[in-house]
Order: sequence, then structure tokens, then C-alpha cells
Amino acid sequence: MERDLRDTPAYREAESFFRRALEPGFGKIFDPSDPQPSPDGHWIAFRGERRDALEGHPEGRLCLVGADGSGFRQITNGPHDDDQPRWSPDGMTLTFRSDRAAPGRHQLHELHVDTIGEARALSVVEGVAEQHTWSPDGSRILVLVAGLDAEQSDAVGSGTVATDDDVPPWIPEVESSDRTDDTRRCLCTIDVATGTVVPVGRPELNVWEAVWCGSDRIAALVSDDPGEGAWYGARLVMIDVAGGTDRTILESDVQLGWVRASPDGRRVAIVEALCSDRLVVAGDVLLLDPQSGDVVRVDTAHVDVAGLAWRDDERLLAIGIRDLDSVVLDIDAKTGTAAERWSTREACGVMFTAAAPVGDGFAVVLQSASRPPELVAVDEVGGARTIVHTSHAGSEIIRSSVGSRRRVAWEVSDGSKISGLLTVPAGDPPFPLILAVHGGPVWAYQDFWPGELWALLLARGYAILMANPRGSWGRGREFAARVVGDMGGADAHDLLAGIDHVVSLGLADPERVGVTGGSYGGFMSAWLPCIDRRFRAAVAISPVTDWYSERFDSNLGTWTAEFLGGDPVSRGEHYRERSPVFAAGWNRTPTLLTAGARDRATPRGQAVEFHHALREHGVPSDLAVYPLEGHGVRDLPAGIDLAARTLAWFERFMPPDATAR
Repeated sequence: MERDLRDTPAYREAESFFRRALEPGFGKIFDPSDPQPSPDGHWIAFRGERRDALEGHPEGRLCLVGADGSGFRQITNGPHDDDQPRWSPDGMTLTFRSDRAAPGRHQLHELHVDTIGEARALSVVEGVAEQHTWSPDGSRILVLVAGLDAEQSDAVGSGTVATDDDVPPWIPEVESSDRTDDTRRCLCTIDVATGTVVPVGRPELNVWEAVWCGSDRIAALVSDDPGEGAWYGARLVMIDVAGGTDRTILESDVQLGWVRASPDGRRVAIVEALCSDRLVVAGDVLLLDPQSGDVVRVDTAHVDVAGLAWRDDERLLAIGIRDLDSVVLDIDAKTGTAAERWSTREACGVMFTAAAPVGDGFAVVLQSASRPPELVAVDEVGGARTIVHTSHAGSEIIRSSVGSRRRVAWEVSDGSKISGLLTVPAGDPPFPLILAVHGGPVWAYQDFWPGELWALLLARGYAILMANPRGSWGRGREFAARVVGDMGGADAHDLLAGIDHVVSLGLADPERVGVTGGSYGGFMSAWLPCIDRRFRAAVAISPVTDWYSERFDSNLGTWTAEFLGGDPVSRGEHYRERSPVFAAGWNRTPTLLTAGARDRATPRGQAVEFHHALREHGVPSDLAVYPLEGHGVRDLPAGIDLAARTLAWFERFMPPDATAR
């Protein structure tokens, strides 16, 4: 395949599809996220995305809508990215992050709600303002500041939080154990009246999350080392703001996330979960008394909780996943009990699952195969009403690519039940089938809006199976833990059994089966054809193909050792046995591999190694490395190029019927 596809039929078809799907939405808000109700419950501020051209990535804009759906408007205009709206306790000020002064280097700004107009910049912090929250008394703003070289989670693209464009391009990238200040995350407060910036806590602490616990203490998730791998062992501490001292109040043998303190500071809620990626946390809810250290584990009735928000000092709203459903719980903090409030077959959220209390109801973002992400208000009796619609003429291009989507389930040899979603195009089966493997491995597919790449493949006549094998969310920690020490083992056979099931239903052609996925899904897209020769084509995006090099070349080396059950010395054979690069001699599946040059999670060498190994064994393989991308491909036109290559690869080796369009 050529380096430059722009004059090829595949690229022209992909570009035309993207243009028809996206151009009608130019200048309009889509993908609402992070809903933040005002203290009086009358307004909901949220981040929306806006695209104005088929290039780059969508830019964030702050938006405001009445809780009743009235008065929707965009209230910031960038340039660049505006996000993370946060209300002052009196509801008169809305603060947010923006990199309008320097791309990628977010600082805090404020808008006065009674006279919304031009935003005012707050005091500059040294680094990037990554998170912020108001003190309960409204006197200070807590800011989590990331150094310019601090690593980003692979969930949001890997790389570093900012780029340094002020040096000549020949200057090398440098990592040094002597230079860690620019890789750390620390805390400071901004005095609202004076603008004074004051550091908080010991400078040796690296802070991943932090919230006020009352107006004189801070609950923070911290580690001693700033590297991405250190997050997996982070602990919860309580920091005294005035004295700067801290004490540990919770440690775990798995991971912690989504720290939330009650308004009065008497309780702290946190999610404890087995995780494969920072920011991708879903599991058990723990309630802590920060004074006594007492911990209550809430029975969430098999819901893996992925978002928390306090209604008041005694009531906590939780949202999570149970199998394929999204479920909202009310938790009584006094008794530590949870009651199911509402559930839906649709997916909640865009990148992160969240629900925000509004009176006795809540606001949530819903999406499905027939609904692009929209902001929805759910009242006290469970009635749901869309308050921000995002459909436009291009949405129908995506929607019409879906013939139908159904839930499927199958039993595997050990008696486990595995769930998934099968999306088929219009027309008569059997269809050529693409198995889509999710990343993580601790994550899950739900009923998501298809997006341009999936819609393009559906429009060309391919069916897509999205499966949740062991290791996935929604089935409890024990189910997720089954992948630890066995990546590419039983979970791989869960996926193969899913293909068998869809074939047995008469919906898939067993002679035209392909596989694709990113990150861990990229690993599976390289691994499955090494253990099963049914696959006619594979597209592995940002894959792991060599666990040895992933252990030391990746910023996720700590996770690699934990999920493989040890280091390469103690588990050397296992590292080798589960590495696709060492099994390439068994692989006969034509494979397209892609990588981002800026990816620290699954560095480009992972794709390069497997490409060369396949070539040595005479297997058709193409390798595409995107110079400006990190983990995955997120910007246009690189995303169009990826879609064109993916479509061309599948159509070359497992073409759909000639009648597909």
C-alpha cells in the first residue's frame, strides 16, 4: 500500500464518507460531557465539542442549558480548547480550563454568570492546570498542576501533557533520573480575593487526583514516583492545608480512583478496582471516615461503578455498568447501602461515565446505535428527557449504516457466559464479520454510537461483533481478574467462541472473518491469528506484540508485570509464549499494523517488530506510523487515512458482496 493514499479510490471513498457525516455538523456542538449543575439546580454547564473543518481534532467549548432544556447556548469561543466547567459555591462564577494563550498549556479562567461575556484569566500556575475545584467556603480554588513533561494516560492519547515548541527540532528528547520536577503533578491553591498562588503539601508527593475535604483538608490520590506506572500503586492521603502534612488513610492491592468528598468533609468516597489504564476505573465503592479511618464497602448489586457525585452530606449518586446496561444508584452514606435508581440499555457518557445530581433527579449523557451522544435529564421518578440534541443531517449518514444491533451471549467451555453486541448492515446474511476487540483489557463495549470508521465498514457490508470477554467491566472484580496472568489465554478463546456463535446463527460467513482493535485490542488482533487460522485479515492499531520489550520500553511496564504475573526473570517463558512476535511463524493472516510516533504506552517498535516478523515468514503485512499521533489515531486527516487503509485492507483480503455500498 502506498505511503500517500490521497489519490486512491479508498481514500477518496473514506474522505467522502467523513465529509458527508461530519460537514453538516460544522460549527455545531456535539459530544456533550462533564455536566455540572449550578448550585441552585437551574442551569447545567457542560463541555461540548465543536468541529469546523476536516482537520485536527474537535475543540472543547463551554455550554450552558437550563435544567428544563431551555436557553441552550455556547458560552466560550476558545481559541483552542475550553473544558472542565466548575461552579463557585454561590453559583455566580464559572471557572474552567483553557489553553487559549498557548496550545496544550491549560490555565484557569472565569466567567461571571450574571454578565457572561469575555472570560478573565486567573493567576498563572507553573505548568498545566489539569484539575481544579472550589473550596466549600468559596475562598480558594484547588488546582492540580502537571509539569510540562508529565505523562498523559494512554486513555487520552499517551505522550506528555504539553509539547515544547520553543526549541529547535534537532534537540533530543531526554529522560533522566536526575530530572523529575517537570514530570510531577503537584497541588496549589489560588486565593479568590487576591489571586495569590500558594503551594500545598509536600513537594515529594506526586498527586493524581485531589478534592477538598471541608475547607482546610484535601483528600488526594498520591504516589512517591511521578511515572505513569506509579499510579497503579497510588494511595489515598489526607493533607492538612495549613501545615502541609499528610497521612495515609487508604491503601489497596488494586487501583483507586474517582475520589469524592462530601460537602461537609466528614466522608470520602472512592472507587477501588482492578485497572489496566489510568482514568479507566470501574469497580467497588468504598466510604471512608477520614478521622477514624473506618472503611465501608458498599454492596452495589453487581454494578461496576465508574462515576460518583455527592447529592448532599448524606447521599451519594453512583453510575456504573452491569453487563451491558448502564445503572444509576443512590447510596445512603449513613448506612452504607445502595438502591438501584434507574437503568438503561444505552451507554452513558462519551469518554468517561458520569451522572450529575439535579434536584432529586440527575443529568447524564446517553448514546446508542440510533442516538449520537446527547445530554438527558432524568427526573425523580425515572422519566428521561433530552435537553441537548446533537443530531444533524450527517448523523443520518451514520445512523443509516446500521441495519440492526442486537445483544448476543454465548457460553464457553468452563461454563462462563460471555456477552457482546452484534451490529449488522442492511441486507441479507451471512455477512463478512469483523471481530472488534476492546482495549484495556479492563474496559467494556456498550451500545455506543458507531462513529465514522465503524459506520464506513457497515456501509460497505461488514458486520461487527463487539465482545466483552473475561477481563471486561460489568461483571465484578472476579470476572475482570480472570485475565490477570492469562492475557491471550482464556479471554482469546472467549472471543473465538463468540465468532462461532454468530456463525451458528447464520449471520456471519465463516470464510470471511477479520479482526481489529487498538491497544490491548491491537495485541489480540496480532495474537488471535497466531492461535487460530480462520482469520482472513487483521488490522492491529497501537498493538503490543512483544511483552519483553513492552515491559521496559513502555511507560506501562509496571502494569505489564502485574498482568503477566511477574517480571521477565521469573516469568520469562510466559512473556515469550504470549508474545505474537515469537509466534509469527504460525500466523498466515495478512496484517495491517499502525502506530503513533509519540506513543509511550505501546511504542512504535511493537508494530515494527511484528511487521518484520510477518514479512520474514512471507505473510502480507503493511505498517503505517503516524508521526503526530500518540496512542491511537485521533486527529484528521490522519483518521481518514486510517479508515481508508482499514477499509482497503479488509476489502482486499475478505471483500464484501459486490452489491454492498
